[in-house]
Amino acid sequence: MNTNAEALPETLSWYALHTHPKQEDRADENLRAWQVETFTPKLRARRSNPYTRTPIYFTKHLFPRYIFARFRAEDFLHKVRFTRGVASVVGIGSMPSPIDDQVIAIIKSQSDANSIVKIGDGFKIGSAVIISEGPLRGLTGIFERNMKDSERVMILLNTVSYQSHIVIDRQLLRKGGLSN
Repeated sequence: MNTNAEALPETLSWYALHTHPKQEDRADENLRAWQVETFTPKLRARRSNPYTRTPIYFTKHLFPRYIFARFRAEDFLHKVRFTRGVASVVGIGSMPSPIDDQVIAIIKSQSDANSIVKIGDGFKIGSAVIISEGPLRGLTGIFERNMKDSERVMILLNTVSYQSHIVIDRQLLRKGGLSN
C-alpha cells in the first residue's frame, strides 16, 4: 500500500466535489447509486419574461459546479473521483480536504426537503421597502408581514394622499428609505 492511501482519512467526512459544467445533478445521482450521501444545495430564483413581464421561477445551484458528498476517503475516494459528472474532489494536492460537519449543518438548516436554500431577505416588520418591478414600481411602503405563501408579503403602501395595505410578491421588493 502506498503512503498516500495510508494517509487518507478513515472517518466519514463531507467533501466538496467539483463537477463538470452543468453536471451537478448527474454527479449527485451517480453518487447516490454508489450509496454515497450527497447534498446539492439550490436556490429558487425569479426572472421576468421580457415581453409579458410575467414572473418565471426556476431553481439553480447555490454553488455552480460544486456538490457535497459524505464518504470515507479511504474506501470511496477512487470511486468518487471517477464517477460520471465529477471532475475532481476539492483538496490540497492529491489529498481531499474534509469539510466540517457544522458547515454542512448550517446550510442544511436553511434548506427545505428539496435542498432549496432560503436566503434571508432582511425584511423586518417596519422596514422601509421600495417596489422594484411591475405596475407599482417606484412606490414606497412599510413591510408588515409574510403571508402563508412564502413568496408573498404584505406591505403598507404609502402614496401621496392615503395609505393602503397590499399583498405583493417578495421578489418585487428591495430595501429602501422613505422620502418625506
